[in-house]
Amino acid sequence: MSEKPKVLLIVTQDTKYEEGKFLRDCLEDGGVDVIHLDASVRRTVGGAEIGPEEIAAAAGKTIEEVRALGHEGKCQAVMIEGAIKLGLQAQEKYGFAGILSIGGSMGTTLGTFVMQQFPYGIPKLMVSTLASGFTAPFVGLKDIAMLNAVCDISGLNSIATDVFRNAAYMIAGAAKAFKPVPADARPLVLISTLGTTERALRGFRERMEADGFEVMAFHTTGNGGKTLDSIAADRNVAAVVDMSLVELNDLLNDGICNAGPERATAGIKKGIPTIFAPGNCDFYIMPSPMAVGDSPFGGRKFHIHNPALTAVRTNAHDLERLADHVAGIAKDATGPVRFYVPLHGFSNHDSPAGHIHEPSLPPVFADYVETVMPKHVDVRRFDCHINDPEFAEALAEAVRELTGIRPKVTEIA
Repeated sequence: MSEKPKVLLIVTQDTKYEEGKFLRDCLEDGGVDVIHLDASVRRTVGGAEIGPEEIAAAAGKTIEEVRALGHEGKCQAVMIEGAIKLGLQAQEKYGFAGILSIGGSMGTTLGTFVMQQFPYGIPKLMVSTLASGFTAPFVGLKDIAMLNAVCDISGLNSIATDVFRNAAYMIAGAAKAFKPVPADARPLVLISTLGTTERALRGFRERMEADGFEVMAFHTTGNGGKTLDSIAADRNVAAVVDMSLVELNDLLNDGICNAGPERATAGIKKGIPTIFAPGNCDFYIMPSPMAVGDSPFGGRKFHIHNPALTAVRTNAHDLERLADHVAGIAKDATGPVRFYVPLHGFSNHDSPAGHIHEPSLPPVFADYVETVMPKHVDVRRFDCHINDPEFAEALAEAVRELTGIRPKVTEIA
């Protein structure tokens, strides 16, 4: 095979032979080599570098045994298992610079399940009949792009030809420009945030990067927190700064950015030094269409952030429930845990210029946190707002102390 970039093409030829051939021709015309993974069940067409028999065998079955299952879901589960195994083996051999797949619900499941096993950074494009709406299960926590197929994937027509051609040349262009990023030797810090704590994030990040850390920030709207936790579990992480806990508020209040009951537990379970702060805990997030009537949200204050999202003010009871939940997460920690509380507000909204400011609540919350946190959790309060430079410096100093890594240059004022 040539020295051209290699693209993994995932298309089942038993139902999409014509489309797969067209995509391959476009990719090769775009200047890349193609490794075709064909996880067909109904029949073997031939011509793919990784064929159905090989995929079934990688999952411990013959293709005849797969067909004899007589159930599309069970057949697909076997072929996905084999496709992932052989796809990753091919990655070791060829070093893919891109992945392209097309499909309806079954093909989208197959293609994206394989893509999700590949590293961040490799261009991944799924052309799907589901791409105009129902995408979360397929994108998951990875950098997968989805392109709306518009028509059903059944032959070539004037629209489908344009969509497939565009997809092929998109991934060919991305593959030719792809350059794997070498592993970063800097100690890695993960931090959660929203736009309402952007100043805190920026101040913290600038200090940490000046100290020689790599900083990854995650937007806590559901998948962001899950991704932070996934990276905490999978990578060598020096510290976690969970500064935006709105996803926990949404878990407790049925908000729309609920990231599930395992949110914020991965770093704790792994023993990674963790600093919690109640950023954005002055609200939970509800759909804006619910902000109607005489007294929505139980009479709580609220701010309509945009037509989709409304920030609903938490009261003292809501904040106590949050503290109880974090205490439950922290009780089994094997590494150091701190909880830092800024006494003048938790977000832009919770400030004199904000829409749901309640200056009496942060000190009350701090008092309650001190009573419920396990003894090994270091609780500290700060006479500032979360977006003040003093708080960014306090978080940075906590990371320095817990990791033992001190500044290499003069600290930022």
